[in-house]
Amino acid sequence: MNIIILGAGQVGSSVAENLADGQNDVTVVDVNLDLLQSLQDRLDIRTVHGHGSYPEVLEQAGADLADMLLAVTDSDETNMVACQVAYTIFKIPQKIARVREMSYLSRPELFTNDDTPVDLLISPEQMVTDYIARLIELPGTQQVMDFADGKVRIVSVKAHTGGFMIGHEIQEIREHIPEIDTRIVALFRHGRPMMPKPDTKIKENDIVYFVAERGNSGAVIRELRRSEKPYKSIVIAGGGNIGLLLAKALENDYKVKIIEQNQQRAVQLAEELDNTIVLRGDAADRDLLIEENIENTDVFIAVTSADEANILSSMLAKRLGVNKVMTLINRPDYVNLIESDVIDAAISPKQVTISALLARVRRGDVVAAHLLRNGISEVLEVVVHGDENSSPVIGKQIGDIKLPKVASVVAILRKQEVFIAHNDFVIEAEDHVVLFVLDKNRSADIEKLFAIDSHSPYAA
Repeated sequence: MNIIILGAGQVGSSVAENLADGQNDVTVVDVNLDLLQSLQDRLDIRTVHGHGSYPEVLEQAGADLADMLLAVTDSDETNMVACQVAYTIFKIPQKIARVREMSYLSRPELFTNDDTPVDLLISPEQMVTDYIARLIELPGTQQVMDFADGKVRIVSVKAHTGGFMIGHEIQEIREHIPEIDTRIVALFRHGRPMMPKPDTKIKENDIVYFVAERGNSGAVIRELRRSEKPYKSIVIAGGGNIGLLLAKALENDYKVKIIEQNQQRAVQLAEELDNTIVLRGDAADRDLLIEENIENTDVFIAVTSADEANILSSMLAKRLGVNKVMTLINRPDYVNLIESDVIDAAISPKQVTISALLARVRRGDVVAAHLLRNGISEVLEVVVHGDENSSPVIGKQIGDIKLPKVASVVAILRKQEVFIAHNDFVIEAEDHVVLFVLDKNRSADIEKLFAIDSHSPYAA
């Protein structure tokens, strides 16, 4: 696939790293020569220096032969105009744009072929908001990923004393909750990934990933850690786009306060929010937090634009007695703080955004992709097409499919019915298959295995 990426920032460079695997021809366009040179030193890609929305720059980048344009610069307007140029002049089939401004996103009629031809809008702020909302919905979780139209969830929790499974073999979970079909699909112990075996014992502080139907997730969590009460009170540090979206999403179901340092922005927040208390001040101000009874708050969520401010305010809130702390962290070097006793959930906007982008550029019919553990592992949802002659997986039991040792089928959606995967389950055409890939470097092998034989009549 010929792919043009506009923007060599964090998102653009990370997408380029994931796509420059020999199966794609990747070209990155940016106005910053230093960023382009750094990418070219590390990756087997082309780079073009220039403004991504200019027709002559896109032509130089190979737009005449491009299959996809990923417009992920820091400018909404540049991304939107680039998609228009790509459609009108170069007829690029797929156009993806990162758009942040809510004034644009609230007008979906703008993004049609007759107006601004964008095939997929990526809004990092909305994605992060949805991500945090899922963590709040399931107390005690570190990551919650939806698949199969939201019917299947893969959830990660840190195992703690109080859960039945601590010190027990993985296979015992089905004996203890026989009414719920679930599987533990991976463990991270001391930061190292493990493919669990039936006799693997779960230890304190293991990061455990399990799969279950959406409604059964809470019961499985209670097997791994002491049950937490549903959250009621939430403090959001930072009133930017994410803070505002998050407050809007939560204020009708929870007691929400938002702390914003800028006076003008605080006034704007107060006007836009109906049931949220807006406080003007510094979220790292100890006296302010004490005055607002922070020790009685269930969740503190730091979502300012500064990593250091988020980490500092989170540490202070935790020290003052907050039960759960969630922290937005942009720099990859900081994300490993998720392992600490201070930050309960580290949220990477880059990782959330890249997951959405990668699903569109996979081989075969990949409808969802989520990166885990700072990109070490991945979960894919693949639709199986063809028949027993054109596909190496259709008509076979899961146990007979030649998967890499670091991968496993964990769930299947068939005609709106969910099945947790077991070795004797037989794959059929049009199944949605959810796979856990412990080593993301093997994802390309998975895509190849589930893609249709190029010589079959289904390949067209």
